[in-house]
Amino acid sequence: MSSFPYLTVLTVAPLVGAAGIAFLPKDKPELAKRAAFGWSLLILALTVGLWLQFKPDGARFQFRESYTWIPQWGAKFTFAVDGIALVMVALIALLVPLVVLASWHDADKSKRSVPAYFALLLALESTMIGVFAAQDVFLFYVFFEVMLVPMYFLIGSYGGHQKQYAAVKFFLYSLVGGLFMLAAVVGLWVLGGHTFDWQTLVSADFSVTAERWLFLGFFLAFAIKAPFFPFHTWLPDAGGAAQAGSAALLVGVMDKVGTFGILRYCLPLFPNASKYFAWLGLTLALVGIVYGALVAIGQQDLKRLVSYTSIAHFGFIGIGIFAFTTQAGTGAVLYMVNHGLATGLLFLVVGMLVSRRGSALVSDFGGAGKLVPVLAGVFFIAGLASLALPGTSPFVSEFLVLIGTFTVNKTVAVIATAGIILAAGYVLWMIQRTTQGTTNPKLLEIKAMTRDLSLREAVVVTPLIVLILVLGFYPKPVIDVINPAIKATMTDMHVTDPKATAGTVEAGK
Repeated sequence: MSSFPYLTVLTVAPLVGAAGIAFLPKDKPELAKRAAFGWSLLILALTVGLWLQFKPDGARFQFRESYTWIPQWGAKFTFAVDGIALVMVALIALLVPLVVLASWHDADKSKRSVPAYFALLLALESTMIGVFAAQDVFLFYVFFEVMLVPMYFLIGSYGGHQKQYAAVKFFLYSLVGGLFMLAAVVGLWVLGGHTFDWQTLVSADFSVTAERWLFLGFFLAFAIKAPFFPFHTWLPDAGGAAQAGSAALLVGVMDKVGTFGILRYCLPLFPNASKYFAWLGLTLALVGIVYGALVAIGQQDLKRLVSYTSIAHFGFIGIGIFAFTTQAGTGAVLYMVNHGLATGLLFLVVGMLVSRRGSALVSDFGGAGKLVPVLAGVFFIAGLASLALPGTSPFVSEFLVLIGTFTVNKTVAVIATAGIILAAGYVLWMIQRTTQGTTNPKLLEIKAMTRDLSLREAVVVTPLIVLILVLGFYPKPVIDVINPAIKATMTDMHVTDPKATAGTVEAGK
């Protein structure tokens, strides 16, 4: 194992880059863009090194670093990653340079500073990596709250219609959830032996009542962040108002902190309470699958439509988590990665269409594929990935979730399967109304609608398309990283897979 402090560097380096870019001259926006792109590529290179040195068959948590922070509270700067955290850090490192490239002109038309926009993107990257790498509960809480700040300004300062309303709503929802978590964090410290160390707390013994209240404090914060129904209403507003690149990071990565938090904190720290409240998690997830899909069908704004589809997708992640099987849990984490790839691609392509048309309304398109056929083709691929078509990576994760759930709860799995049918409806109808059919005459009057996919845009979408297709046929490298961490989580909960899922047969049967 390398002694290089990968996680500290990956957390601090983007913040250093953000500070440097923020002070670049405002009259030299191209310099800020190139600096942000180059810095984000450096973070990606470091993450590749982290991935290559991670050993799936090694210790559960690797690259552990711990530094004294607040000794009176027992709080430390402790970083470590297991397979679940590693794949999320890798997703962040991949998406940020693509978002920087896709957002090349997003801040130009605003009255705000262009260097500040790209500095905020790097600051957001720093906090997102920190929240997934933290192994000290208080440190996790700090990153959980601090990462709201750069996204708030990305939406409120550089967003579109109703940006201030959407930014404030996003911030308040998350802040309220964070207050519930803070109360639970304090309770955890008091009842857990005056420590915030995750590895110590996972062995702590809580009373039944205390464990259930602590679980609810964490779960409510994570359910809002994810978001699960009925805490979802901030997401369509934030996703619709944010620039496409910011929305891709918001929905593709930030929201995963909620489902990651349930896996990392609720299940291992409060195993009995997690089992007791499993019905609540499964119910919210199922309602989200059906509700998100039905509401998405009726949306007229492309970015809001994509946001609502994510509510349905998070429902699948939720049932995968609360099924308490290795297959479903591995599928849920893989879904977190694949949803980031597919929805990130979909948001970025929607942003490309909107920048040309000057509108996100579906009714303002129609037949756009005849004018920009390559871009329309990429939009079609992103849509198929979003509906989890076989051969795309989301299908693998969705299949694992459903088959892992079916072994323990057939009713939940059958109801969730209805979401697949609804997904085909809202995605195909979106594509048909936007790029197919008779060409909207107004599109012919817009010169920008004659520009097909540019080289810069091709560089943005190609890696995502390649990963979606490659992982759709060969997901083993990612599953091998995730699976040991999920098995360890199930061990923390003292649950075992059904014999059919584990692939074992009793002698004589």
